[in-house]
Amino acid sequence: QVQLVESGGGSVQAGGSLSLSCARSGRASSPDCMGWFRQASGKEREVVATADSIGKLRYADSVKGRFTISKDSAKNTLYLQMLNLKPDGTGMYYCAARGGWCDPDPAEYTYWGQGTQVTVSS
Repeated sequence: QVQLVESGGGSVQAGGSLSLSCARSGRASSPDCMGWFRQASGKEREVVATADSIGKLRYADSVKGRFTISKDSAKNTLYLQMLNLKPDGTGMYYCAARGGWCDPDPAEYTYWGQGTQVTVSS
């Protein structure tokens, strides 16, 4: 079993920055894939960025060049640095984990955090 706890959300103006953290506990070994997803009000949950166990990073086209996903294995923590935030970045951001490859479909993820709200005002 894996427990995930996100932190770091908040409210910023467009162009601002935020950093999210996801603390992992439970199973000793790190899941094969961990990622960040977001869900805007009234919309489906979508992938933002993923990181697999060999260091391959993937990003949604909408955040490439502005967001950076990283892991600190010693701290069992996943991060998402978000720069130049835009209003369409508003939503609940979730940390997720799964065994296997980093599938962009959120339905394929086994473990989820409770989410942290990010609000970007124009």
